[in-house]
Amino acid sequence: MSGDPDTGGPGRRGLVPVLPRPVWTVLGGDFISAIGSGLTLPCLFIYAHEVRHLSYGLAGLVISTVALASLAGNPAGGAAADLWTPRRALMAGLVVAAAGSIALALAHSATALFASAALLGLGVAVSWPAQDALLASVTGPDERSAVFSVRHASLNAGLGLGALGAAAVISVAHPGTFVAVYVVDAVSFLAFLPVLARLRPAPAASSPPPAPPGKTGFREVLRDRAFLRVWALTALVVTISFGQFQSSVAGYATQPGGISARALSLAFAANTLTVVGAQLFVLRRLGGHRRTTAAALAAAAWAVTWAVVLAGGHLGGGLAADVAFAAALAIFALAECLLSPTLPAIINDLAPPHAAGRYNGLGVLACTTGFLVGPAVGGATLGAGWGTGLFAMLILACILAGVAALRLDRHLPPSANQISAPASSGPAEALLIAE
Repeated sequence: MSGDPDTGGPGRRGLVPVLPRPVWTVLGGDFISAIGSGLTLPCLFIYAHEVRHLSYGLAGLVISTVALASLAGNPAGGAAADLWTPRRALMAGLVVAAAGSIALALAHSATALFASAALLGLGVAVSWPAQDALLASVTGPDERSAVFSVRHASLNAGLGLGALGAAAVISVAHPGTFVAVYVVDAVSFLAFLPVLARLRPAPAASSPPPAPPGKTGFREVLRDRAFLRVWALTALVVTISFGQFQSSVAGYATQPGGISARALSLAFAANTLTVVGAQLFVLRRLGGHRRTTAAALAAAAWAVTWAVVLAGGHLGGGLAADVAFAAALAIFALAECLLSPTLPAIINDLAPPHAAGRYNGLGVLACTTGFLVGPAVGGATLGAGWGTGLFAMLILACILAGVAALRLDRHLPPSANQISAPASSGPAEALLIAE
């Protein structure tokens, strides 16, 4: 069976999913933006502390400000997507994020750094649910798992390339290099705008569908019990996985794990390379299976990850410990690949068209909650010297999350719980690329 990949028609099932052209257009713009984000993500703390001379405590609070802005930005981005269309809401978020990056490049005082970080965090937080809603709007239900999987792979590829660029360019001895990467980050956000401007909604899809009488705002979303179960599972999973990734793993790997900063960097590189290399293979293997089953397998893989981390922490450093932590983060990446086609796709299949933005806004807020709670709990536990207990509890929590994912199956309609290979353009015909 063959088809035209430009139109998203039926095609032969290969490694790369056959998706509508508008999807690839959006994902291409997201990839460019991710390269810019990768340039700056590793260096905000260093920039605030060593270049702008803030204390350790204030530099840490600058980073927290980016996350805290998401608490307001995620729901705002979802509501804007419903009111203005996801494309317009995403464009607005990108402009705000670009302004935040430029402001960071020009900031010299603590006040300016906090304000700039808040602006950047708000823009990114608005963009995330708007982009998820946009991707869902240009695909049919059969394609959504594939879309979010491909986005996860391309996002990691962009972040990885950006991080490599930052490692090659930035230097505390040359503060201008930090200014340069923040300017490039802003340009990468703005470069996404022409990509989005080429997407033209068909007349029937030029504005969000009206809400049925008596169903308005976030109240409708909060009355959806299936969604609330997905929200709780998402918050739990992110707390015990991604919420520990940059904070607890790094702290435990170096003390008491005893590995060097270079070995830790190589372990994180193993994670990124595994995601980019394995995501499409994992997606192909998951075709025809339930999303809840894949989410449960992801939780099980994270349990294995934390068991390997726990073992690596007792090796006393050296090559064996280096290999253990690199292996752990590669397994972590496989769990990411298993999860990516599940929860975002479920949320978008549950969402009625007139409230898709709000569903995505609150769904992303669950991730934000995990990103805030996870490092706080992990940092406090490690600070108290309970690293072994922390990872033992994370293993147990992952097992419980896996059980919760399997139990979620009974609360979802079958149409929202299936990973299918994309086979047709579906509603993607509602968006046309301007010639």
